[in-house]
Amino acid sequence: MSVLALDVEKRLGDFFIRACFDSEGGVTALFGSSGAGKTTLVNMIAGLIAPDRGRIVLDHITLFDSSSGTNVPVHRRRIGYVFQEGRLFPHLTVAGNLDYGRRMCALAPDPIELERIVSLLDIGHLLDRRPAKLSGGERQRVAVGRALLMRPRLLLLDEPLASLDEARKREILPYLERLRDEARVPMVYVSHNAAELARLATSVVWLDAGAVRAVGGVELLKEKLL
Repeated sequence: MSVLALDVEKRLGDFFIRACFDSEGGVTALFGSSGAGKTTLVNMIAGLIAPDRGRIVLDHITLFDSSSGTNVPVHRRRIGYVFQEGRLFPHLTVAGNLDYGRRMCALAPDPIELERIVSLLDIGHLLDRRPAKLSGGERQRVAVGRALLMRPRLLLLDEPLASLDEARKREILPYLERLRDEARVPMVYVSHNAAELARLATSVVWLDAGAVRAVGGVELLKEKLL
């Protein structure tokens, strides 16, 4: 049963993207070189960009349908988005950043869920710090926690390790694996790093020049790892 079903087209200047695939949950990797259209595609899922044509359905709820004029606003899609650089609020502590997603979604405080996410990401010792006092890997873990506390139906991660050095990547990858195995939130994970995706993905969508070239399992990454 599909959690996410997508069939969209979008033209941005000279660039044209046409993508059609279904995801059954787990971690769906959007794999491809820079400029393939990966970020454009996740921005359409999030509602930051409207497709020119097509349909996006998440958990049986239609988010976008050009034929009916449906386009659910970003704040009502219940989709968590983790950007490449985290985008934490510098004036808030880690605790304040974590609470922001819950408040923006008008959710009641849930100390048990907060404790679970803080433990899952091992950020309890960081709660009183501000983002400037965090490492790159710590900032990304906090960004993931903030997104999870929105209780999202889907979590989008747009190259969350791209800005980190190799040591920080090795630090955060185990937390992302725990997120996959324990958080029970379907994810769409954008990267051009085949080795990274081979550790995390449960399915792969290969994008090239705005088109889906293949959909399958992690075996699609094998030739990229040779």
